Amino acid sequence: MNTPTEVRVEILAELWMDYRDEEYFADFVSYADLGLPLAYLLSKDIVAHNPEADRFISDTWETFLGLCGIEEDTGFDTLDEMFVNIADEL
Repeated sequence: MNTPTEVRVEILAELWMDYRDEEYFADFVSYADLGLPLAYLLSKDIVAHNPEADRFISDTWETFLGLCGIEEDTGFDTLDEMFVNIADEL
């Protein structure tokens, strides 16, 4: 089971809005300088989903999983669920 695209968008948008200034995420935010703001825009229905936007979201998601030390997307519902492995860093 993978996290649905709509949930990925919500989680990445929350990460960008609430944690983009955290030092732990500095390199990731710099790398995902298109994917994270795009997730926010998609979550607010400012832009529409399309194959190219979904590709950016998938790439950003996969990189974020790695940052969190998550080897397999087993299906997530919230950002807090993903922070389990890195909670001490935040």
